[in-house]
Amino acid sequence: MSKKTGREGLKLPVLERLERLDRRYIFIAIFIAVIVPLIFPIWLPVRVSPEVQGLYDSVEKLPPGSVVYFAADFDPGSMAELRPMMISTLRHLFRRDIKVIGACLWPAGPPLLEEGFGIVAEGEYGKKYGIDFVNLGFKEGREAVMVQLGKSFHSVYPADYYGKPVSEIPIMKNAYNFDNTAMIVNISAGYPGTKEWIQQVKSRFHITIGAGCTAVSAPEFYPYVQSGQLVGLMGGLAGAAEYEKLIGNPADATKGMDAQSLGHVVILIFVILGNIIYFAGGGSKKTGRVKAS
Repeated sequence: MSKKTGREGLKLPVLERLERLDRRYIFIAIFIAVIVPLIFPIWLPVRVSPEVQGLYDSVEKLPPGSVVYFAADFDPGSMAELRPMMISTLRHLFRRDIKVIGACLWPAGPPLLEEGFGIVAEGEYGKKYGIDFVNLGFKEGREAVMVQLGKSFHSVYPADYYGKPVSEIPIMKNAYNFDNTAMIVNISAGYPGTKEWIQQVKSRFHITIGAGCTAVSAPEFYPYVQSGQLVGLMGGLAGAAEYEKLIGNPADATKGMDAQSLGHVVILIFVILGNIIYFAGGGSKKTGRVKAS
């Protein structure tokens, strides 16, 4: 009488069928779990972290009419995480009637910032370009630009994104440098970004800085929040969803977290099923390799 192998010991028909499941069904299940919440959001609850709350509170404390320097230092490669941050923080700033000077140290950033201004400033709040906000565009120079901005916006950006002299733009007439700026909000995908703003600007000009960054970069910046060098931080899509909750406007980040969460649940279910099938079969994979050899 032959000894049963692990596969032969698998008695439950359901488990046997699952063991032979075509892997393409797994990919289809994950695809459905991700795409459906993006089309039909389920608005899963979001818990706000102290770091995101700190950024929100700092913007709330700004008096109406204050000027904020909005540094959009990212490109299309990070839009999935950072665009929702940009949109939600701009919503908060314009809702509070804050004036925004936008600029970029990444060459692909100005069109993204322009889109954000178009959607939020002009589309939702009816703000006027040049009076309530301005897009200064891109400037090469990285840390050198950051330091020079502390001395003169006008010397770094003699013209705006459209080539109009900044001396003719109303919002710039009383905004010369960081002395006339209440806060810097930096949305960053890497270098130059949040770390450089803290190292080069915070210590020199003692201005309030809040930031948003990709999830992979966030752990590097949490110590800056604990030390008070950053007033707040949004980390990845989760941070953006938290900010959307705080401003009472759940949008792309919240839907993205729905998709991400359900996708993870489906993957977890398949991992658990795989382990159940494996152990129910008495370690069938190991047995199978031995037989094959």
